[in-house]
Amino acid sequence: MTETAPLANSTRPAVLEQRTPPRRPPAPRPHTLAALLRGLLRTARPKQWAKNVLVAAAPAAAGRLLVPHALTRLALVFVLFTACAVAVYLINDARDAEADRAHPVKRHRPVAAGQVPVPVAYAIGGTLGVLAPLLAARLTSPAVAALLAAYVGMQLAYCLSLKHVLVVDLAVVTSGFLMRAAAGGLALGIPLSRWFLITTGFGALFMVSAKRYSEAVQMAGTAGATRALLTEYTTGYLRFVWQLAAGGAVLGYCLWALEGGHGPHPGLLPWRQLSVVAFILAILRYAVFADRGTAGEPEDVVLRDRALALIALTWLAMYGLAVAKW
Repeated sequence: MTETAPLANSTRPAVLEQRTPPRRPPAPRPHTLAALLRGLLRTARPKQWAKNVLVAAAPAAAGRLLVPHALTRLALVFVLFTACAVAVYLINDARDAEADRAHPVKRHRPVAAGQVPVPVAYAIGGTLGVLAPLLAARLTSPAVAALLAAYVGMQLAYCLSLKHVLVVDLAVVTSGFLMRAAAGGLALGIPLSRWFLITTGFGALFMVSAKRYSEAVQMAGTAGATRALLTEYTTGYLRFVWQLAAGGAVLGYCLWALEGGHGPHPGLLPWRQLSVVAFILAILRYAVFADRGTAGEPEDVVLRDRALALIALTWLAMYGLAVAKW
């Protein structure tokens, strides 16, 4: 009896330790206003704001980028579109906070990590989503306000359910780029030509599907996916989509270039037609990264590849000379 007592006592701590449930560490909370502001800035994704430069696409295509007050009006539309995008980011991260905490990468997002409280993200996101279209109606035009309201509604629907619907998810993301490109034209009262809409729409679909294809290639053979819908797409289908979109963008641009004008003025080069070469080279160069499965964010692809950046700058120069009729 006296020899078994120490054995019984020695097993007691182990039993108690097994019965005690492990505690989940609480999510950290912001201790200062500065920490909260830093978290809000990260959630706003400043790197993604470069996409909103597309608001200048329609005025640039019409050769009216430098008309009086155009830049001021476009800067205002850029800010309002950015506010709408930030509203969607905040609401999306607040809604997905619990799921993001279980993700190895997304758990570091400010809302998931507790740096930005979920109610604060909802409140600021909702305020921006309502305020931006109202300001657009007052400061720009009702058409721009309606476009911004439609963008916010469509993106929220995407976050809630549309991102789980095959093909529709590609159409929604593509429409977001197309809305950005159309906003500047609506703000300045510029009619949007069919070739502009066709080229911009197919170009956006090309980049969106190339990004999806790259994500699908990179996750092949691994458990889980950053986007649940990627498990429903096949790489062969996504390859077909970005190849089809690339062809549509090239065709639309060529038809625009060959339709305009009746030939160059004496002593001037046909910049409109020559710009087709640079445009096709840019598509082909971007397709290299799509084919490798390394086409992530469009701005990252352009900035990290010097050859593509140089081709893009050459195209911009030639296109500018074409629309300026020099």
